[in-house]
Amino acid sequence: MNWITNYVRPRINSIFSRRETPENLWHKCKECGTMLFHRELSDNLNVCTNCDHHMGISPRARMTALFDGGIFTGIDVPVPVADPLQFRDQKKYPDRVKAAQKATGEVDAMLVGTGDIGRTPVVVAAQDFSFMGGSMGMYVGNAIIAAAETAVKLKRPLILFSAAGGARMQEGILSLMQMPRTTVAVQMLKEAGLPYIVVLTHPTTGGVTASYAMLGDVHIAEPGALICFAGPRVIEQTIREKLPEGFQRAEYLLDHGMLDRVTKRTDMREELITITRLLLGLPPAIRGDLPPPDPTQDAKTPAKAEEQPATKDIPAT
Repeated sequence: MNWITNYVRPRINSIFSRRETPENLWHKCKECGTMLFHRELSDNLNVCTNCDHHMGISPRARMTALFDGGIFTGIDVPVPVADPLQFRDQKKYPDRVKAAQKATGEVDAMLVGTGDIGRTPVVVAAQDFSFMGGSMGMYVGNAIIAAAETAVKLKRPLILFSAAGGARMQEGILSLMQMPRTTVAVQMLKEAGLPYIVVLTHPTTGGVTASYAMLGDVHIAEPGALICFAGPRVIEQTIREKLPEGFQRAEYLLDHGMLDRVTKRTDMREELITITRLLLGLPPAIRGDLPPPDPTQDAKTPAKAEEQPATKDIPAT
């Protein structure tokens, strides 16, 4: 009886009450195969600590890492008609949108916010590839226009992170109309004399590349990002020729003059602070949490130093 009570029953209870290990604790890098602990990967902004492969990151996580203290204010975006073409393939278009909203927790494929980076006020728009491939629809067009109008109103630079597979086919010609609409929004910034900085992330393709993603004053890309209008597979099948190694990747485009910088995600914040302040004609950012020095106090500093009593020498023990 003691054997059943002391061994068998606890063993049975342990089997049925055993907690399953969550599946999302570890992530495998697709580039090098390294298993990465989720907290370590998150702290490194979804960049592999072994091979520096840049994985996808949500716009909200990107903005939290970018803004001072992770604090930013969201900008309201006008919500367009839900299903203007009554489009349906395997699913109804509204059902696809609802599924993407549930999976990402966002309204659509672009998030817009305003705040400070390095104590420099900016407006940031970030595209979400996990939301229906980051496809450009009417909401994305409205988001870019709202970001540009806010930037002009507040006289702040606009920084845009692009990530898209192109226009949203469920909205047909209405999605293609966002190309000229966003071009006009960018022109508003240029007429106001405000910087427009574009950070191209993996992947940036299709109509996005043919419009607002390539109209910036400065173009930065993350390492290994695919940046193109038509993909390499389509081009290869069309011209029936073997394409160069790394064709349409960020490093290839940098070598051929289409980009200004290729910057790691972990270094992106400092890079954007430097470039933004340079374009605005501001002095370099003050590092640390101390407030910037007051120029009017510079002349008083020596006088204060003279008034302080001399320190006594401490004898060695």
